[in-house]
Amino acid sequence: MEPEMELVESSSVEAVGFAPETNELWIRFEGGATYVYSPVPRSVHRELLGSVSIGKYINQFIKPRFGCREV
Repeated sequence: MEPEMELVESSSVEAVGFAPETNELWIRFEGGATYVYSPVPRSVHRELLGSVSIGKYINQFIKPRFGCREV
């Protein structure tokens, strides 16, 4: 089940959500594709939301480190 999604300021990402019970980070990109990364610590979710560039943070710190599936 998709967690509550928070709209973000980004040219490539529309919204981000976090499911603490499963440690899943949900990312909805512009254009509508949604990917779920896991297992992601809550601290990474907070760092993502506080980053200067959300897209850059995803490419540098999330994509290389966590498993992913498209939903």
